Amino acid sequence: MALDAGQAPDEFKAHPDWKDIAPSIAESVTLGDGLRRARESSGKSLADLSAETKVHSRFLTALEQNDWSSLPSRVFAIGYVRGYAAALGLDEQLAVERFKRDSPDTSAPLKAPIGIAFEDVKRYSPRIIAVVAVAALAIVGWNVFQRINLMKAPRASDIAAVPESWTLGDVPGQNGLIDLSAPRAAPLDQTTPALYITPGLEAQLTGIDPNDPAVLAATAAANNAPVQKAFNPRGAVYGAPATASQVVIQAKKAGALVVRLGDGQALFARQMAAGEAWRAPMGVSATIDVSDPAAFDVYLNGEHGGILPAVLTPLAQLNSRAEQAARQVAGAQARRVAQARAVRAAQQAAQPAPPPVAATN
Repeated sequence: MALDAGQAPDEFKAHPDWKDIAPSIAESVTLGDGLRRARESSGKSLADLSAETKVHSRFLTALEQNDWSSLPSRVFAIGYVRGYAAALGLDEQLAVERFKRDSPDTSAPLKAPIGIAFEDVKRYSPRIIAVVAVAALAIVGWNVFQRINLMKAPRASDIAAVPESWTLGDVPGQNGLIDLSAPRAAPLDQTTPALYITPGLEAQLTGIDPNDPAVLAATAAANNAPVQKAFNPRGAVYGAPATASQVVIQAKKAGALVVRLGDGQALFARQMAAGEAWRAPMGVSATIDVSDPAAFDVYLNGEHGGILPAVLTPLAQLNSRAEQAARQVAGAQARRVAQARAVRAAQQAAQPAPPPVAATN
């Protein structure tokens, strides 16, 4: 008979040989505490219990200390708890249930819900499904009924016969045919009004008379020099600032660009992508080494100057070309200004002198 049955009656406690029974495992703080107190009340040692249950004393000590990690496995641990309780005359099943409560098995999968509440749901589920189905059918049937009522049967048109004017193409209110005139010319396109120029101001600033056709024709002929396409950055621009460079090398397609100084040191080296460019500094003696000369455009003073002439190109050669082109542009501009001033002076000399003004007293 299990000793873990609760409190003993008072008449048993009055007997001189009475010993207090071990406290209930269910009332103990922990399972290990209840097992230890029951063993101490029985007067047995861990060695005695080990010899009786055939369980090593270190596992019995782990049970009393609630050290579940020292037990070999959960199945063996439950067997140890059951043997420990049987050796002390305790309720084995109660001890096992207390062990499972103190050390729950986290590896066990979740089970399907059971109980009275779940059974009620299972019992009433067909009724609930039937009610929902009837409500859905009622709603669908009501909508179908309403749509059928709104439908009208096709009927004949109220027009008994097609009017004769409709067949002939006449328009009511017009007795004769309409004569169309010749098409008119398209309206003139909208143009931007000409820029207003203050009379005498442009001639004073530029030395060119805007009212003289000969001077304007000479100026236009001088300004008709061909202009190459300008440099347009389409990617990252490396190298010197724009104000300190006259030569720009831009990649038309991917290619390697290496710029070496006279001592062989690399000034710039990069695998250029299409659109990327490098501004060459002025006054630097270096050599441009590329993988494909046709893959790189050269811009001198912002204007296109062709492609690189060779795989190895001296930078001084490109800077010299840029300086020469700049001098040519400056010389042409100076000649145009001098020519305009000469024409202006000739016009002023050809004008008659104003008559003298008589002195008045």
